[in-house]
Amino acid sequence: MMDDSKKGMAEQDEFLSVLAHELRNPLAPLRNGLQIIRLAKNDPVAVDHALDVMDRQLHQLVKLIDDLLDASRINRGQVDLRKEAVDLTALLSEALEGMRSMGDEKDLRLTTRFPSSTFVQADAKRLKQAFSNLLANAAKYSGKGGVVEIVVEKDENMVEVSFIDHGVGIPSEMLPYIFDMFTKADRSLEKAQDGLGIGLTIAGRIVELHGGQITAHSDGLGAGSRFVVRLPATMSESNRKGPRVLVVDDNKDFASSMEIMLGMMGSEAKTAQDGVEALKIASTFRPEVVFLDIGLPKLNGYDVCRVIREQSWGKNVVIVALTGWGQNEDYSRSQEAGFNHHLVKPVESATLERIMHEANQSLVA
Repeated sequence: MMDDSKKGMAEQDEFLSVLAHELRNPLAPLRNGLQIIRLAKNDPVAVDHALDVMDRQLHQLVKLIDDLLDASRINRGQVDLRKEAVDLTALLSEALEGMRSMGDEKDLRLTTRFPSSTFVQADAKRLKQAFSNLLANAAKYSGKGGVVEIVVEKDENMVEVSFIDHGVGIPSEMLPYIFDMFTKADRSLEKAQDGLGIGLTIAGRIVELHGGQITAHSDGLGAGSRFVVRLPATMSESNRKGPRVLVVDDNKDFASSMEIMLGMMGSEAKTAQDGVEALKIASTFRPEVVFLDIGLPKLNGYDVCRVIREQSWGKNVVIVALTGWGQNEDYSRSQEAGFNHHLVKPVESATLERIMHEANQSLVA
């Protein structure tokens, strides 16, 4: 049996060996690219090809170094989290978008099962990094044409996010050490795989910094794996329905699709197609949030906003300009008319989620 100090040195030697290997991988084509540029002279096609290769490899090299620095900072507790209310559904959707290219390359099928919205107190950038690393790990060890599943479940106190693949699996003896800094699964299983194997380490440390837990599960080689992240949920408003919302737009398809999305976020939503109808509905519905187009029939959005602000019930309504106009003067006009926000179509769902969550928090407070 090897004592702990010798085992630690052996693991670090192995890590340094892998590091040297991973640094040489991008350095070799970078050097080749330089040679091609020197020799190509008047061959622009060859030069362009070499530059494309060098750009990709340089990106890989930068990511490698960033991962190493991140792992070092996180291990030493030198990371300051900037926590705020973050919607996990929106954050996971962003992480998935970043995974699409890898999924396309391997012909992977990405499946999800999310609740409409689930909030945690988190540093969005860091938590997205952890999720991206777990997704990359699942994709990396899935065979061509495989399936990667992301499932979110929640109860009153915790949110559980599972990253499931059906790939090579993890040997049972490695499961207790899979998040350790200098530990990789059996190298014989991943000779064709790149990477230092620190993505899981970084993900694990980030989750722990958020007061959560991360665990790995596998029934062994060839049986796939399941990584589970558990985080404290932000549920102070969980028993309250979302804000009442009025969507005003003369494009019926846009208005109805917004109504559906907002309903999925837990809000009661109504629609209107012109400014006069909007004020009539608002007088009885008393919306707490209004998404308001500017170029409306009968009465434009600026005037609708001004009239709402004049009502006793309308002074604290969150009014959002949702329009195709996005010049500086358009932002200034909407601010002068009394709008809280000015959004230019099309709008990301994460932005809508953020505005709705902020409105709900102000109503709960």
